[in-house]
Amino acid sequence: MAKLTLDELRKKRAEAQKGIYLREGEFRGKIIVHMGTCGIAAGARGIVAAFLEELERSGTKDIMVTTSGCAGLCSKEPMATVEMLNTPPVKYGELTPDKARNIFKEHIVGGTAVAAYALGMGSERGA
Repeated sequence: MAKLTLDELRKKRAEAQKGIYLREGEFRGKIIVHMGTCGIAAGARGIVAAFLEELERSGTKDIMVTTSGCAGLCSKEPMATVEMLNTPPVKYGELTPDKARNIFKEHIVGGTAVAAYALGMGSERGA
């Protein structure tokens, strides 16, 4: 197999990121539930279910629910990160299905992060 040039790798990376990052016109927000083994053991499946139930109940079509691996804070699982357009991401920890429903109502629908459940706000890496 031929080696890729740096420019070819950058192009492939940009194409892959199209589906990862929020853009105008597609989704205004994304809920990422951390589903590493520690998250699953702590109840992350119930958190995904609660977010999906709220999404369906509300009829909201512009929010994506997805999963990722471990976020590195096993003692704070189950965890989720909420990313809304033009605002810093918020990482929530020690979630329960009721807390997830509250986050959906307050943060996703209402636009205000739930400080009581938040572990941190802002990007973990530079652009």
